[in-house]
Amino acid sequence: MEYRTLGKTGLQISRLGFGGIPIQKIDAKGTKVLVDELIRQGVNFIDTARGYTVSEEYLGYALHGVREKFVLATKSMARTEESMARDIEISLQNLCTDYIDLYQVHNPSAKDLETVMAAGGALEALQKAKAAGKIGHIGITLHSAELFEQALELPWVETVMFPYNIVETQGEELIARCAEKNIGFICMKPLAGGAIDDAEIAMRFIVSNRDVTVIIPGMADVSEIAQNVQAVGNTAELSEAEKEKVQAIRAQLGTNFCRRCNYCAPCAAGINIPGVFLFEGYYSRYDLKDWAKSRYESLSKTASDCIGCGDCESRCPYSLPIRQMLGDVAKVMGK
Repeated sequence: MEYRTLGKTGLQISRLGFGGIPIQKIDAKGTKVLVDELIRQGVNFIDTARGYTVSEEYLGYALHGVREKFVLATKSMARTEESMARDIEISLQNLCTDYIDLYQVHNPSAKDLETVMAAGGALEALQKAKAAGKIGHIGITLHSAELFEQALELPWVETVMFPYNIVETQGEELIARCAEKNIGFICMKPLAGGAIDDAEIAMRFIVSNRDVTVIIPGMADVSEIAQNVQAVGNTAELSEAEKEKVQAIRAQLGTNFCRRCNYCAPCAAGINIPGVFLFEGYYSRYDLKDWAKSRYESLSKTASDCIGCGDCESRCPYSLPIRQMLGDVAKVMGK
């Protein structure tokens, strides 16, 4: 296993990390089996979130007696100081630990980010928790390239988590800037939310980019851990055959795949279009139907609220048939 320094945090972490979303569909004992396998394979970075229902709790159970072997990251969608302080305490309790190595602001919008950094915002709670030794470092997770670029100029940001995979390369230049600024880059959605079936080529594509610090695929079975460890361990340049595979995947998904660049916004009907596609992807591909459905239904506007104006399609840089895609989501999700 290759180990890298996670930017200015100074933390030494494995190139392959563990994404904590899928363990919601197993149980605490099953999570313990996975954690034991991570130790055997040399994987020492774990990422979860307050929003992943039981994920923190399962990991807290699984990490009993082995906490010191891992660099532990979680995140919260809290935007105010009070709510973030509360979430940090809940995370500490759930994870059965007295410190969390990396605590991240979870996927803020531009308006949310202003709230986070304003007086009484979540950043104040994070900085106080850091001063108290409850958290070690502060990061941010994003889906918007525009906000990614903004985050690179924020002095408190020590890590950035952003989607990067064969069909979502809109952040490549910003990932390179992360390396230049010594900001750790955490690669999420390496399989494009499950849209890419060939995990090996997906991992090989990402690991060939030396500016990516760590890759965090979701894993719910020990066989997936072994497969991903092997793929990430192969750091040779992509062969011509592998490059052909990459192009074939792009050709297959490139015409009907939302990359969550958010250029389609604002929607005239108030729909969070990338969010709608994101939750449908979790519902259809990750076997997290209950969780994805509840998150989808919590949206103020869903796919069925589309008025068919087509403004979003005129702004989409990938010329996606968004109206048709929203109709498909409404059928799958029931609204």
